[in-house]
Amino acid sequence: MKLRIDTGDIVATKVTLYKGNMVVGEVVKEREKRSQVVLEAILEMLVSQKMQIVDIDELEVHLGPGSYTGLRVGVSVANTLQFLLGIPLNGDLRPVMPIYE
Repeated sequence: MKLRIDTGDIVATKVTLYKGNMVVGEVVKEREKRSQVVLEAILEMLVSQKMQIVDIDELEVHLGPGSYTGLRVGVSVANTLQFLLGIPLNGDLRPVMPIYE
């Protein structure tokens, strides 16, 4: 299962779960402090799918364009999960950096 984190939107934080190319679930949080709810969104996704974090075998994070702070939060959470779980992030085992325009 692949977990995709998108904190670049100025309106919402989105966490999507994929099995292959098929979307299995999605959680969208629309709040004033959007990127601060990314962990809450991940937890909600895992609970709704009756999964644990160790069931995730791949991560993808949105690198831009988007809000500078939002992208940093999303990349930081993704890098941390990648390090803890030892799984690929954006197709690689190395941490990623956001793309700034």
